[in-house]
Order: sequence, then structure tokens, then C-alpha cells
Amino acid sequence: MLASIVSILGAEAEAAEGVVNEAERFYPHINELLVGLIAFGIVFFFVKRFAMPKFKQVLEERESQIQGNLEKAEEAKRAADAELADYRTQLAGARDEANRIIEEARTTADQLRKDIQAKAEEESQATVARAQEEIRAERDRAFEDLRAQVGEIAVLLAGKVVEKELDQGAHDRLIDEYIDQVASSGNGST
Repeated sequence: MLASIVSILGAEAEAAEGVVNEAERFYPHINELLVGLIAFGIVFFFVKRFAMPKFKQVLEERESQIQGNLEKAEEAKRAADAELADYRTQLAGARDEANRIIEEARTTADQLRKDIQAKAEEESQATVARAQEEIRAERDRAFEDLRAQVGEIAVLLAGKVVEKELDQGAHDRLIDEYIDQVASSGNGST
């Protein structure tokens, strides 16, 4: 910039001597340069004095706002990460609890199945025992009935034998008749 000012001043000096060339018309005059330089200095002073502090203040505020937003975002990220870790821990705990409940239910079901099987076995054994008792009682009753019938038959046969003397054929016929009577009556009483 200094070189251009010097060249301009040199051109003014030549113009003052009367040498006019076409390039001189495009160069500013020295007084215009001085006025421009003074105006630039005044504008520079006011910009530096008043505008730059405001500009710096706005930049600092914007920087602090951005920094605050970054810190808030980082804090929110840390909170989200902590919450995610907490949810994962809770989920793992819930899975463990569900597995424990399932295993407990399985154990309870196995125990219940065993209890039901044992109870069914006991009931079947009791039913078999009752059936065997009933069979024994029925058999005993049948034997008693049979004994009574055999006794009656023996008494009747003895009575009939005593009444008349029978030969072997008559004796067999008498027994067959009595058996037919017992079979036809169904209960063995005559």
C-alpha cells in the first residue's frame, strides 16, 4: 500500500510539472488520498472502540451458549447411558426372575405329579384291597351257603336212605334228582 501511495505522489509531482499522461487521470489526487486516509482512521477507531467489543461480546455469548449446549448434550448422553445400563440390569434381573419362577413352577409341577401318582397308587391299592376283601367275603359267604346246602343235602339224603333201602341205581337216581332240583330252584333250597 505504501508503494502505491509513493507512486501516486510521484505522479502528482509530474503532473505539477506539466507532464500529463493518460494514466494520471486514473490516479487519485493527494488531497483525496489524505481525506480517505483520515476517514479510514476515524472509521477504524470507531469500529475498534465500539463495534469490536460488541462483536466480541456476541461471539463470546454465542461460544458460551454453544459450550453450554454441548455440556447439556454430554450430560444427557451420560444420563441416557446410565438409564440404558439400568434398564439392561433390570431386564437381566427380570429374565433371572422369570427363569427362577419357571424352574419353581416346574419343580412344583413335578412334585404335584409325584403326589398325584402316589395318591392314585394308594387309591388303586386300596381299591384292590377292598375288592379282594369283597371277593374273600363273597367266597366265604358262598362257602357258607354251600356248606349249608351240602348239610341240608346230607340230611335229606340220610333221611331218604334211612327211609328205604336203596340199591346203587336208585341211590344214583336220587342224587341226580336232588341235583336237578337244586339247579332248577337256583338257591339250593327244596
